Amino acid sequence: MEKFILHQKTYDFILYLYPIINRLPKNHRHILGRRLEELALSLLMFLMKANKARGIERNALQTEASDTLDYLRIIVRLTKDTRLMSVKQYVTTAEKLNEVGRMLSSWMGPRSV
Repeated sequence: MEKFILHQKTYDFILYLYPIINRLPKNHRHILGRRLEELALSLLMFLMKANKARGIERNALQTEASDTLDYLRIIVRLTKDTRLMSVKQYVTTAEKLNEVGRMLSSWMGPRSV
């Protein structure tokens, strides 16, 4: 059940993100906005694929999802630091990403280094 909730939380994050992307200035929308969109959709794709996979393939897809989440956090922060996103939007976005991250970490379980 938690995996479905993880997909839904990620989907809800994407729905929250689209209006922010659409309000970016045109010159930033095509670069930064597109990257935000690509990363968010890639995250959802990796989660969906990992949910269907098993064993080593699932672990690899979960790791890809985790890496994509990290990249997404960096781009969101860059968007805020360049004042293309309000602090309030950033806080909400960061909270949503952190929730997805906690759920993903829980799903991945302990990993040996």
